[in-house]
Amino acid sequence: MRKTIFISDLHLDETHPEAAEKFIQMTRDLGSDTDAVYILGDLFEVWIGDDENTLFQQQIKQALKSLVHKGVPVYFMHGNRDFLVGGRFLDETGCRLLPDETRIKVYQTDALIMHGDTLCTKDIDYLKARKVMRNLFLQKIFLLLPLVIRKKIAAAMRAKSRQHTASASSEVMDVTPDAVTEIFRKHKVSCLVHGHTHRPDIHVLEFERARVFRIVLGAWHERGNMLVWDAAGNRQLVDF
Repeated sequence: MRKTIFISDLHLDETHPEAAEKFIQMTRDLGSDTDAVYILGDLFEVWIGDDENTLFQQQIKQALKSLVHKGVPVYFMHGNRDFLVGGRFLDETGCRLLPDETRIKVYQTDALIMHGDTLCTKDIDYLKARKVMRNLFLQKIFLLLPLVIRKKIAAAMRAKSRQHTASASSEVMDVTPDAVTEIFRKHKVSCLVHGHTHRPDIHVLEFERARVFRIVLGAWHERGNMLVWDAAGNRQLVDF
């Protein structure tokens, strides 16, 4: 059975090699029956520019390149951790960049894919910070800084993010129903797939007298997680 794979929030980091090993093994296991792989943000715990090229990063890029060379298209979407992934990374891996809120057709179903952070509308502090971090002018200035300084800035931002996550309520860190309703209204799809919240589940919702699905991808902190969507329309979240 042909299938399409969706993953998100791997947060790959050389200090936690287990997730990277699972990811590399996943790329080896996927074969010609895979129509596409969609990475919906936060492939990396942090990305400070395409000019950084550690051995660990080379291994991940090689795994992606090998998957593409097998004939499996790989689509990449920025997350809140790796929004600085740019053209050099795409050239080196063969991945294709997609904008947030991308509408696709998965076999016979119209679906919307996104990272999911903009659905957490109660997390006002994060959304303010996101607006600053996604400013293209500020990104260009940041990328002009020496790598050693960028690493220090990134470490400070990660520490602040961990503090915010620990102090914020569960309700604030999750999506809001109004945001979900609005995204279905805006894009007119029957399925939404996203990550970011680290709360894997398949939600069945009622929207405009129709049944729609919101599928949340899991993070890879303890185990791998993927959505396997096969050509018959079956959708399953798989831990490994």
